[in-house]
Amino acid sequence: MKILFIDMDGVIVDFMQSVKNHPEFEKYKNEIDALPDVFLNALPIEHAIDSVGKLLDCGKYEVYIASTAPWGNIDSLSHKRIWIEKYFGERLKKRLILTHRKDFLMGDYLIDDRLKNGAGEFKGELLHFGTAKYPDWKSVLEYLL
Repeated sequence: MKILFIDMDGVIVDFMQSVKNHPEFEKYKNEIDALPDVFLNALPIEHAIDSVGKLLDCGKYEVYIASTAPWGNIDSLSHKRIWIEKYFGERLKKRLILTHRKDFLMGDYLIDDRLKNGAGEFKGELLHFGTAKYPDWKSVLEYLL
């Protein structure tokens, strides 16, 4: 099986919508990563949960979540784990990798919306989510399935 890493924020988690809807947005607008509980209460991106489920079920991939947690928001690490459990339960248990160096990951594919934190230097194939080639989950599934 091929190894597939999937980023959280901007790929399966609608982080920016969570930021905009946060009651303390104005107070933290210049440091959005520090918003309390911003990750815990975020909603999924449209079709993300079903799409990840299809990738888990297809038998082609060993799926992991690879995300970066803001260093200054210590709760974000546990909140990301809680979010994964809430939406995927046992299916992704112990498959969450929190790292600031995605280029250190060894695998075949990385789905990420940014090139930061080593995503742009990932040794496998980067599916740059939200771009013209991979604008949404439909396009990602068409390529991977």
